[in-house]
Amino acid sequence: MINLNGKYSLKTRLGLLYALLLIVSVGMMGYFSYWNIWQLFTKNEISHLRAVAKPVISQWIKTEQPVNATDSSFVNFTAQKALKLAYQLTSRHAVAVVFNGSGKILADGKQLPEEPSAPHPNAAMIKKSLSGHNEVTYWAMVNKKPVLVVLIPLRPNPKSHRVFGVVQISTPFSGMKHILYHYGIMQWIAVVLIVILGVLFGFRFIGWSLKDLNRLTIACGEIAKGDFTQRASMINRKDEIGQLAVSFNVMVDKLEGVFLSQKHFVANAAHELLTPLTGLRGSLEVLLRGGSDDPEVQNRMTKAMYKEVNHLIRVCNRLLGLSRLENAPHIIKQPIVLSNFFPAFQKQAHYLMQNHPLVIDKGPFVTVMTDRDLLEQILFNLLSNAIRHSPVNKPVTIGWKLLSQFVEIHVSDEGEGMEKEIRDHAFEPFFSSQSRFSAEKGTGLGLTLTKLMTEAQGGTIRLESSPGKGTTVFFTLPF
Repeated sequence: MINLNGKYSLKTRLGLLYALLLIVSVGMMGYFSYWNIWQLFTKNEISHLRAVAKPVISQWIKTEQPVNATDSSFVNFTAQKALKLAYQLTSRHAVAVVFNGSGKILADGKQLPEEPSAPHPNAAMIKKSLSGHNEVTYWAMVNKKPVLVVLIPLRPNPKSHRVFGVVQISTPFSGMKHILYHYGIMQWIAVVLIVILGVLFGFRFIGWSLKDLNRLTIACGEIAKGDFTQRASMINRKDEIGQLAVSFNVMVDKLEGVFLSQKHFVANAAHELLTPLTGLRGSLEVLLRGGSDDPEVQNRMTKAMYKEVNHLIRVCNRLLGLSRLENAPHIIKQPIVLSNFFPAFQKQAHYLMQNHPLVIDKGPFVTVMTDRDLLEQILFNLLSNAIRHSPVNKPVTIGWKLLSQFVEIHVSDEGEGMEKEIRDHAFEPFFSSQSRFSAEKGTGLGLTLTKLMTEAQGGTIRLESSPGKGTTVFFTLPF
């Protein structure tokens, strides 16, 4: 089997396959059409020979058979009687040979040179006709040319079962062969024209159909160069190419979002790391210029550098946490009854809350399948944000309710809230550390980590907030 994969273009492969199928199908149709015409001519010729011969044979039997003769007549079936019948059945287009009941030739009807020659007798066929078969027909060769042979059994009367001889009528195939030859030529000319026009049209149609794929190829090349504005325009097509175009556009949209997100992430990460490094360099420059001789300056610079180093460590730890969650989140789910979990968690969060009361708004009894450590980390991150952006002594509330196949947990504060442009980007890396609502400097990765930890367990997260009305973060966990 010929393997064309990788050697030729898709257009060439489809065109060759289409051409092969077209040639085979048209060739088979032409062959069967020619064969049917051959059969039709043959049957017509056989019917014609029998139709001409039967009245002659019937009249000959009436003439040669005595009046009131019985079925035993023609016992003396002489060559003279047979010759008379053979002459009557022979013409310029057919020759008759008469055989007796033993299969021996009694008479050959050929008299003139222009009359056709009879083929050599086929003993098996003659015996079959003598046994009473009326429809015995076969092909023979005379001078290397095909001859159609028809055998007609001779009976005393049409209703008799006794066969006393056989008439062999043969006709050359030259006339029919001439007609079929011209028909075959016309047939092959038609086949060749159909194949040529079909292949040309097929290649044209295939090229037109694949034109949109070529556009997609060009668009992919431009995207590989960094141009994410490229989109497939054939989305209105209802075939597979249209579906591919829609999927292509969705893929490019997501790729563009990923690359833009990555670009912003790298820029924000560099900015976030640059700030403490700049502070460290400034403190070191003060010490190098003689500040180390002043104990007060040395103490102040050391504390500043310690603070900046801690900030760097927090940022690096959060970045490592993001990397672990995105690449290989290790989640160990276990059943947790929320009504039992939150009282214990409230005691753990006592030192974190400081001057902010933690209120547990008890929901329905429910058991969730979740990673306990991740759930605690999610809640600690949300409580930390709530405390950072809430006035002292303002409570923070945790509650839950049932949804379809999920439990929705919420953490609410009564803090400063967020404006819409800030709320829409709250879960982006480093965004919160640069925004105006950040009262205390953080890493800007807390909500990003919280989102990844929630999604890693099959949940979702969202928030609702208005300036001056506090913020509520909702996240879901599956049962």
